[in-house]
Order: sequence, then C-alpha cells, then structure tokens
Amino acid sequence: MFRLFRKREEVIVSPLTGNVRSLENVPDPVFAQKMMGDGFAIEPTDGVVVSPIHGEVVQVFPTKHAVGLRSDEGLEILIHVGIDTVHMHGEGFEAYVKAGDRVKAGDLLLSFDLALVQQKAKSLLTPVVITNGEVVNECHREHIEQAERGSTVLMKVKLK
Repeated sequence: MFRLFRKREEVIVSPLTGNVRSLENVPDPVFAQKMMGDGFAIEPTDGVVVSPIHGEVVQVFPTKHAVGLRSDEGLEILIHVGIDTVHMHGEGFEAYVKAGDRVKAGDLLLSFDLALVQQKAKSLLTPVVITNGEVVNECHREHIEQAERGSTVLMKVKLK
C-alpha cells in the first residue's frame, strides 16, 4: 500500500521589491525581538505588496496596513507594511483581497503610497513574519540583499 505524502515544505518569495533586512533592524521591539515570530524585513522601493505563498487570506486589517495569510501547508505569515502605520488609519493604503480569498504567490494583496508612508510612519521597514513557528521544523533564509516581489525566493521552510 502506498501512502501519499504532502510536500511539507514552503517556499516564501518576497512580497515586496526592495532591500532585504534582518528583523533585528526593525525599529519596533515586538518585531525586532521576534515576539510575533521569525522572518525578515523589506525596505520597499515601491508601494506594491503581493502574496509570498499559495494559500488563503486569513485577515486584512481594517487600516489596510497589514495582511495575514495561511499557506496550503498551514504556515501562517503576517506582512506588516511599515512601523506605526496603524496610526495612519488606512490613509494611503488600498486592499485588493479580503479574508477567505485564495491567493497564489505573486498575486496582488495591497498597495500603498510610498512617499506618504515614509512621511507619516516611524519606518518603511516591512516585517514579514511566520506567526506560527511551532509548525516549523527547519527554516533556511537565502542571503540576498535585493528582492523582486513575487519572484525572489527569500526563505525555504520545512514543516513538522
């Protein structure tokens, strides 16, 4: 009898175009100290956010500055555009998805006014965090400085 196995590995592509940074560089202790989970940050060079995985949209924050996703394999990812952007109350942000939508890696999630966020937020650095690290067995980060949204592979995650 043959048993079918799921792939149990996720490939995470960059959700933004920009410079890849360590979470420790994010000027917010919740992200920098990995209280929400491990991941990376992107310093965006444009205002377009795409899905880094195939899966489902779990949540789009009412202020449209963040989106939560769950991959087909169960990995949960939070993309949080900038730091202290919640205080912008959605100004300059647009959401193209809603909770329950199915997405593929590279599908458009959000857009934002880069200049406005740079002016009004504490930082443009955008954390991309795995929020359910308990399902992760092994995580490999690619050592890349520049990323293109939807195509540059930044992490490979083996799940338990």
